[in-house]
Amino acid sequence: METLTIEFQPNLKSKILELLSSFSPDEVKVVNEDPNFIENKRKLDIELAKIKDGTAEFCSIDELDLMMDDIFSEYDRKIN
Repeated sequence: METLTIEFQPNLKSKILELLSSFSPDEVKVVNEDPNFIENKRKLDIELAKIKDGTAEFCSIDELDLMMDDIFSEYDRKIN
């Protein structure tokens, strides 16, 4: 099977589900969306816009390594 994500106005949901129900379960299966999808998409769209307009902040792999060390150290302190 293939998966297709569609966006639609809320008032169309019942019509779409009615249409899909005309197919057998072997042909079409309705899969619920990840509840965080919309928020994650919004955040990624913002970051992509920053990359495109040149305002995104980047770091080197060494800087990332240092940041991750700090984060892990903080969690280690919370656990111990």
